[in-house]
Amino acid sequence: MSRDQLTRSGGNRNRGSQPSSSQGKPKKKKKRFLTKKRVLWSLFFSIALAIFCALGGYLFIMLNGQKLLDENRDKLTINPPTQIFDRNRNLIGELSLEKSDPVEYEDLPQMLVKAFVATEDKRFFEHNGVDLWSIGRAAVKDIAARSMVEGGSTITQQLAKNIFLNRDKTFFRKATEVSIAVALEKQESKESIITMYLNRIPFGGTTYGIKAASIRYFGKDNLNELKLWQIATLAAMPKGPSRYNPLRNPELSKERRGVVLQLMYEQKLITKEQMDEAKAVDYNYKPPEKKQRYQAFIDYAIGEAEDKFGLTEDDLNIGGYKIYTTMDKHAQETIEDAFADSDNFEKSVDDELVQGSMTIVNQENGSVVALMGGRNYEKKGYSRIDGSRRSPGSAFKPLVSYAPALESGKFTNDSMLSNEKQCFGKYCPNNLHGYSKSISMGDALTKSENIPAVWLLNEIGVNTGFQFAKKLGINLKDEDKNLSLALGGMSEGTNTMEMAQAYSAFANGGELREAYSIKSIADADDKTVYKANTKADRVMSEQTAYQMTEMMQRVVQDGTGKKAKINRPVAGKTGTTQSGYKGISSNRDVWFVGYTPEWTAAVWMGYDKPSKTHLLKNSSPLAAAFWGKVMEKALEGVPAKQFPVPKGAAPEVEATPTPEAVSAVTGFQAAYDPSTMTVNMSWNPAAASGVEYRIYRRETSEADFTPLMNTMASNIGDISAMPGLSYEYYVTAYYQELDQESEPSETITVSVQDELQTPEPEMTPDPNLPTDNPDNGGDSGNGENGGNPPDNGPGNNGSGNNGPGNHGPGNNGNGQGGDNGSGAATTPPEMTPPPAAATAEPLPTPEATTGTVDPGIIPDPNAGTDPASDPGSGFVEGPGNVH
Repeated sequence: MSRDQLTRSGGNRNRGSQPSSSQGKPKKKKKRFLTKKRVLWSLFFSIALAIFCALGGYLFIMLNGQKLLDENRDKLTINPPTQIFDRNRNLIGELSLEKSDPVEYEDLPQMLVKAFVATEDKRFFEHNGVDLWSIGRAAVKDIAARSMVEGGSTITQQLAKNIFLNRDKTFFRKATEVSIAVALEKQESKESIITMYLNRIPFGGTTYGIKAASIRYFGKDNLNELKLWQIATLAAMPKGPSRYNPLRNPELSKERRGVVLQLMYEQKLITKEQMDEAKAVDYNYKPPEKKQRYQAFIDYAIGEAEDKFGLTEDDLNIGGYKIYTTMDKHAQETIEDAFADSDNFEKSVDDELVQGSMTIVNQENGSVVALMGGRNYEKKGYSRIDGSRRSPGSAFKPLVSYAPALESGKFTNDSMLSNEKQCFGKYCPNNLHGYSKSISMGDALTKSENIPAVWLLNEIGVNTGFQFAKKLGINLKDEDKNLSLALGGMSEGTNTMEMAQAYSAFANGGELREAYSIKSIADADDKTVYKANTKADRVMSEQTAYQMTEMMQRVVQDGTGKKAKINRPVAGKTGTTQSGYKGISSNRDVWFVGYTPEWTAAVWMGYDKPSKTHLLKNSSPLAAAFWGKVMEKALEGVPAKQFPVPKGAAPEVEATPTPEAVSAVTGFQAAYDPSTMTVNMSWNPAAASGVEYRIYRRETSEADFTPLMNTMASNIGDISAMPGLSYEYYVTAYYQELDQESEPSETITVSVQDELQTPEPEMTPDPNLPTDNPDNGGDSGNGENGGNPPDNGPGNNGSGNNGPGNHGPGNNGNGQGGDNGSGAATTPPEMTPPPAAATAEPLPTPEATTGTVDPGIIPDPNAGTDPASDPGSGFVEGPGNVH
């Protein structure tokens, strides 16, 4: 066979191995979807569509923009003014705009114009109304941040937005702004546009226009008199007229002013020296007083509308809304009258007033009944309701120690707690009224002892108390997780709104509703567009709330809150924070937070900027008395109720004691404790409930016994006994239902030592530490009677991360020490003292006196933070204590 035949034969064999259907047929090619022809046609139609859309957009911009500009040129608002109503739909105010005569371009200082251009639109004199470069830059930043972080609006667009008054947030509104901006640029000069802009834009509240703003915030109607820092303050406001209002938020205004000055410096409009000088100025202008009823509540409600419902001040000012609030007119007028009466406040040493704030909440629905953020409050002025956070001291004990302990099920209000002098690691709180092996929870809260509260928080776990307080609406930071939290140790403090809301859960049987001041908002067409959410959250059991109410009623009846008594049932807790200066026993903050079966309220008093010369001589009874005075009158006409008693919580009804049951008190003991200079007494409690104990005392040179004090507790301390003398004591039981007093107990004689006990070596102060430099430690530490840091804590301006310095840790250095601790603290040299501690709330008896307290603190290494960031309280007692 030839080679050709072999080849053909092999080829036939190979083909024979393939399927017969493919034999002798060429393979089909797949059809390509994207052909050159299709791509060209797609590009053609896309370009044509883009050109068509561009022409349509251009025509819209040219025609619609010019039309809207002509229609709205002389208009600022087309709606009636926004109206504010109280809870009964009575009109209490209107947001009428404050405008001044327009300013001509020639009367505008050039530095003022440059400041606004540098801040809002540095390419203003270069673009034609729309700055594509700025829009692109803003888009890139938004994409990088995955959110809207920067806008691209020019000054011309902002003016267009101000003229086109539809408040809807839509794409078409933005397109309309662009169309008007282009029309403005075609028709007006740059000078005319910047002048219209400055004459129309909002400057916080109801103030519109640059001249009105100059008058409002600086009292100057001649713009050429404005200084650089004042110009920069005004130029800082368009970014957020409410947020950067210098009257309402002076610190934020100063911070934003610095940004404006930095931009001006970078654009070579001012020198570095001018920038630094203008940055450093503090805003302290006070506008002329314009007294207007309900202004504090109106301003708070407007702020809530902005924060909760996304409305801007400008929206509210010109939107013609109807805002229905929760305000009770009588209660609000009562608060305003009380704040206007200087007799209700401690007299200041100079022109800086002792300030205060108060919030009243209806616990049943969470509505804010009345509030006041300070004395001499001005429209859109500084409000301490939400603008200031201060240490709550012992008013925090129920929230973080006692209530969560009850909720755990491991304790009741009759549980015995440790009251021995002790340290928790290196954290050593102190008591003012002496010590005992144990004390009931109710007595510990009534007397506001520190050690039981700290011991209890340690037992249930710091995180348990921390999370419980957060659940009640208290804004806590992670660095607050330490044992000093039991005594109010917080890095930033709290305010009366938070505290009133938290305590309302006790008053409402364990259910918490977020406090709110707006019931609903209707638009200009009377259509309801926003409504309050009054949903309740159960934050504790009814049993826990009931037991807390029982204990805090005793605080008002027999404890530190006696001054808050009114003609209704009251439960509550006092709070006091000490000076923070070594050797100065005055106070920074005083509180009373309490509730009736109808309303819950919180009161704070103190100086805005405490210093060695600006401290309170009084303690928490000052706030308790103010609370009682306001609440007694505010509740006039409100039907009286009783505190609710949950099922199964009612105490067993005991038979009325018979005269035969009235027996003398047994187990009476009395002994002098030289370390606290207190005569501590205890006895066996009577079997019947509601028994009052009456303590009698006689100094050995006196002829007769005289009443010393009355108490419902079965132990007490006499801190008025004088050194070098001897005293005789006995106690009787007074049965209130029988109006009968028992026979005296046995009489015990106690000799009071003439000299103070020599301090233990580890309590001796370090002579190498400075003792009189308020700038080096504890300068702003706050605490509730448990000891303050000596003036030697290292740190940088009170940074929570750098250790306690000028102002303690965190923002305000609000470390606490306890409601009733006293004594000179001595910190070993190797230990860094955390900030601040608390002042004493003495037992409310005529004989009880307090003296100088030299506070100091030893930090707790087990608190979860290092000493530099622990705003702890409590201290080791040392020499020099006088009660």
